[in-house]
Amino acid sequence: MSASDLKDQGNRFFSAGQYAEAISCYTKAIIRNPIVPSFFTNRALCYYRIQRFDDAINDCRHAIEMDSGQVKAHFFLGRSLFEKDLYDESIAALKRAFDLAKEKKMNFGDEIASALRLARKKRWQAIDERRIQQEIDLHSYLSKLIEEDKNRQLRDASTDQDLALQVEESGAKRRSELDSLFAQVDERRKKRDVPDYLCGKISFELLRDPCITPSGITYERKDIEEHLQRVGHFDPITRTKLHKDMLIPNLAMKEVVDHFIKENGWVDDY
Repeated sequence: MSASDLKDQGNRFFSAGQYAEAISCYTKAIIRNPIVPSFFTNRALCYYRIQRFDDAINDCRHAIEMDSGQVKAHFFLGRSLFEKDLYDESIAALKRAFDLAKEKKMNFGDEIASALRLARKKRWQAIDERRIQQEIDLHSYLSKLIEEDKNRQLRDASTDQDLALQVEESGAKRRSELDSLFAQVDERRKKRDVPDYLCGKISFELLRDPCITPSGITYERKDIEEHLQRVGHFDPITRTKLHKDMLIPNLAMKEVVDHFIKENGWVDDY
């Protein structure tokens, strides 16, 4: 069988959900012709489906080395890196896939955009989890200092019961104030999440100057205008005809976003 025949057979196995058999066919195709990027991306997707993410990453990188414009290679790479919790690398790969798809006017619907939004959110959550642990460690450290200071003062006041009682009360008050402060921090932290509907469909950042298209899709104005200028006069999601003068300010969304920013001072770090 030729390399092309093996690829076709692998595709049939893949469609049937027989990923091990598909991998075997793609591997044989690669042995016969090791310079075809699609053989590697096809095998990478099989590896991804059976959660062999390291193998998927390696195949995607081989495909990209042969052709850096392979949208699927960057996309599968980003998704595989995401599963390894390598969010910065995942975002870079997915963003590259998204940009290439725009340049080539390929229609991936919202698939790449959704993966990119999820990777950005997971990265934010990972950063926030580290912040939480730092706050917990700081709380424990300060509590320990208060306790050590109280015990030192109690030793000094060991012969004076009234003074010892004052020390106990002072220590309890300081501990209560510290606990209250960190409880407030914890309450604010629970609200740290930017809903997807407040983010642009192109940049995936919080909308600052939202505008809406005749199709009802809201974009960040500078992003959609750049798309219209660089890529073409069509809506990147619906693929319908679109020109700059058809964009309308989304005042309702702007009001919602402004309120969200006002209520969430941490947003600038998102």
